[in-house]
Amino acid sequence: MRSLSCDYEFNLWSTSQALAIGVDEVGRGCLAGPVVAGAVMFDWSNIDAIRNLADHFVIRDSKTLSRERRRSTAEAIRQVACVVGIAEIDSQEIDEINILQATLKAMREAVEGLGDWGEVHVLVDGNQRIPLLSFPQETIIAGDAKIFSIAAASIVAKEYRDTLMEKFDLEFPGYDFSSHKGYGTKAHQAAIRSLGLSPIHRKTFWHG
Repeated sequence: MRSLSCDYEFNLWSTSQALAIGVDEVGRGCLAGPVVAGAVMFDWSNIDAIRNLADHFVIRDSKTLSRERRRSTAEAIRQVACVVGIAEIDSQEIDEINILQATLKAMREAVEGLGDWGEVHVLVDGNQRIPLLSFPQETIIAGDAKIFSIAAASIVAKEYRDTLMEKFDLEFPGYDFSSHKGYGTKAHQAAIRSLGLSPIHRKTFWHG
């Protein structure tokens, strides 16, 4: 398994001097836990370091990587990237504003958390533009399977969220959050029926 090509972002920088920011979310379809967005920006003037990263680690859709590989890759991305942003919206706010608005808010906060880097171009996974974002942006359907920076964002976001759900497993025993990470597996649904909803469950998602 090989990394995605990084030509798209490098060509963008070569022609416009704009630094690409890849943005992706994880946990949108879960019954419990936050939705988490990651934003990653590389220095495309240092293409050798980025290609070295791509040669030694697999930068592609985080769902295609094992947990062990994803963990080491997320750390490598953080070492090479100019800056990495993470934002999360908790289950209570998801219930209040709905999952789409929560996802877009997390994406916006992840990007804005990177700070001011001058000329940038935001590459967003999916078909929804991020509202109230002051930077130029481009939506790319299945971007985590096509665009290097978006895939990098998906990796750091998923590793962050998986680690968070493992901590919740200790705080709220019996639901086995470490195993399913909040997704609606049969075992997870059975645990909810037995124990009821925990404080991190999304009440509007549960119809059992």
